[in-house]
Amino acid sequence: MSEQETTPKGYWKDARGSLIPASKVKDVDKARDATVRKIAKAAMAMQQALADFKTAAMAEVTQFADRSAADYGVSWGGEKGNITLTTFDGELRVIRAMQDSIAFDERLQVAKSIIDECVHAWAKGSNHKIQALVNHAFQVDKAGQVSVGRVLGLRQLAIEDERWQQAMQAIADSMQVVTSKAYLRVYQRGADGKYRPIALDLSEA
Repeated sequence: MSEQETTPKGYWKDARGSLIPASKVKDVDKARDATVRKIAKAAMAMQQALADFKTAAMAEVTQFADRSAADYGVSWGGEKGNITLTTFDGELRVIRAMQDSIAFDERLQVAKSIIDECVHAWAKGSNHKIQALVNHAFQVDKAGQVSVGRVLGLRQLAIEDERWQQAMQAIADSMQVVTSKAYLRVYQRGADGKYRPIALDLSEA
């Protein structure tokens, strides 16, 4: 039931929840209300249409991937992994991209403690730079989360130290995939040969 339906007949509810007699509401305010509701109703219908389109398109990509794999006698469960499909003439392209959201559990703090031990135990000098890199990697944002990219960047450092390697393993063990989101992107090739996205965003349409 909408808010309009719960408002007593002959009254309008304002933004503070107060009931205003319809006779006291200006015509321009009524017209504004009607305009916004009309646009919002159309937008919600479009949103639902886009959601339905994405669901159907994702299903078609998965079905095609399964069919393609079947030609080789393989059943691979096409709901995982990135897939790129291109038309025979190369004019159109569809990309399904899967993106995992990663978080760290309590073992990340274990890794941080081991890394701090390593840096303090090593000789002075260039390790000040490593300490700054470590501190930067473990900085948290406003939500109290660390940057996955910065933390994983520590694993790229070629440091042959048993305790450091133990810390890197602790980082790997602490990683947890908390959500997995699928993205669908459709492209059209331009005269210059470059693929450009077919905009499904109001700001880009």
